[in-house]
Amino acid sequence: MNRFGRLNTLRNQIFLGFMLVMIIVLALVGVFVYDQVSVLLRNSAEKHIQQTAVQATGKLDALLKQVDTLTAQISTNATVQRYLAQETAGKPISFGERQSLQQEVRKYESYATGIRSLELYTTDYRRLFPLDEGSLTSRVGVDWILAADAGKGRLVWFGQDPKDPEVVVAVRRIRLIDHSFAHGGYLLVKLEKDYFALADSTGGTAGDSRETMGLFDQAGNEISSDFATAVDAKDVLHREGETVAIGNEDFIAVQKQSEATGWNLVILTPVDYTTEGIAVLRTAIIVSGGVGALLFLFLSFILTTMIIRPILNLIKAMRGVRLGTLKPIPVTSKTMEINELNNSYNQMVDSLNELIEVVYEKEIIQSRTELKALQAQINPHFLFNTLEAFYWALDDQGEEELAQIVVAMSGLFRYVINRKDEDEWVSIRDELDHAERYLMIMKMRMLDRLSWRIEADEASRHVPIPKLLIQPIVENAILHGVEQRLGPGTVIVRAQAADHPGYTVITITDDGPGMDEETVATLYSSMEKGYAASSKNSGVGLANVEQRIRLYYASEQAGLHIDSVVGQGTTISFEIPNDFPAIKGEGE
Repeated sequence: MNRFGRLNTLRNQIFLGFMLVMIIVLALVGVFVYDQVSVLLRNSAEKHIQQTAVQATGKLDALLKQVDTLTAQISTNATVQRYLAQETAGKPISFGERQSLQQEVRKYESYATGIRSLELYTTDYRRLFPLDEGSLTSRVGVDWILAADAGKGRLVWFGQDPKDPEVVVAVRRIRLIDHSFAHGGYLLVKLEKDYFALADSTGGTAGDSRETMGLFDQAGNEISSDFATAVDAKDVLHREGETVAIGNEDFIAVQKQSEATGWNLVILTPVDYTTEGIAVLRTAIIVSGGVGALLFLFLSFILTTMIIRPILNLIKAMRGVRLGTLKPIPVTSKTMEINELNNSYNQMVDSLNELIEVVYEKEIIQSRTELKALQAQINPHFLFNTLEAFYWALDDQGEEELAQIVVAMSGLFRYVINRKDEDEWVSIRDELDHAERYLMIMKMRMLDRLSWRIEADEASRHVPIPKLLIQPIVENAILHGVEQRLGPGTVIVRAQAADHPGYTVITITDDGPGMDEETVATLYSSMEKGYAASSKNSGVGLANVEQRIRLYYASEQAGLHIDSVVGQGTTISFEIPNDFPAIKGEGE
């Protein structure tokens, strides 16, 4: 598994993917080209064979035409016609007339090639020449004679002579022209088989293509052939388009039949001749595929190197992060995607470096804060015990009012100091009690110049609220409202249900000098920037309250709403949801 994991790299994946695509494409193209070109080559070979057959058949027809013309001339010769008419009329010709008839026919025979002999017979099958006393029935069978009669003067080819295998026989029935084409006798032609030799019928191309051919009569006797070995007619006849095995070689057989004779011309072509072009094509495809594969491997290696090298550089840079080194890498690739990846990494490095610096500074600040907190918490009970001693001392002296002020101060400090940091949420009841203690202390300082009241229904007192939201606004109302009046002033704190369900609105109102619209806008801007503070460095300002409300409730609508009229006073209000969050211990 580990070995497989080491091999499962991006370079190998790209390489294998490219190789698979290349193999599929080359295989599909090779199969398609091989199939199409094979069909073309096979069709071309078959057309060539058919053309050879047509040429051979044409030569055979020309040879047959020569014999047909010669026998037609003899049959229509005037001397032949006269002596046969005399024989038909029952007047046998003399021996001298038979000699003159033979000499007349020999004139035609001398101009022809391949003819072994010409024989002339009467209607009763007697031979007129040669000059022996033979008969037609002794030369050919009765069925041949009947076929010649059915030919009605047409030359009928019978094929191999039963009595002489080296001779081919044809018979023509002679018709008497001057006697209404009546039956006048028979002309028998005997031809040498060599006359039908067709080996060079294609002008030499047959030898080039290694094609062999044979001519067979109706009975399957071989008339002519150039087969290398003896072939049985049954093995090659009537097997058009089939594969014929002769010796140790396979041939494709093509057969043509002569319309004039009914003989069959068979052409045998070696199978490897029709497929030698396909073999060359196969070799060419294999070589082309091999060259293409090598070229593809070389180009794939270059391409994968171009892709992988920038990624490896990026991996090396990212591994340096474990050693605490965050350095940007140079952007040198010409590929847009790789450049974008490098730029993204460099941006991430810059952001992380900035974040590390910020976190480092925050840790320093936090350490200092914790140190100060530890110093401030050395003994918080010392402050409370001191205030408690003041309270009992004032109570013993009958200073009940001052004693209550000390109690209020003790409660004020306990609310701010004694709660744990994580206890940030309180109820509106707690906030109102804290604001009341603050007002009591301010009442001692301002005497009759300050009057206040707190109004809240019971349902609103249970709503949760972040700690120290109301008191800073009350402090602001006293410092900027009541203290700025010439006479007595009043601060009113209200907590009641808002106009829309599920919310509670808290308002702090003073009857101070108020503010104009420009001052209110400036105050809003200062709170938005986050540095507005209450005057006289009194502590947490309105900006702090504004930011805390937005942070706690994470809403753009959350925040302080200021409504002020010059000469009439100022009202600051804010709304909070009733169910956010639940207070520990509330309702228990």
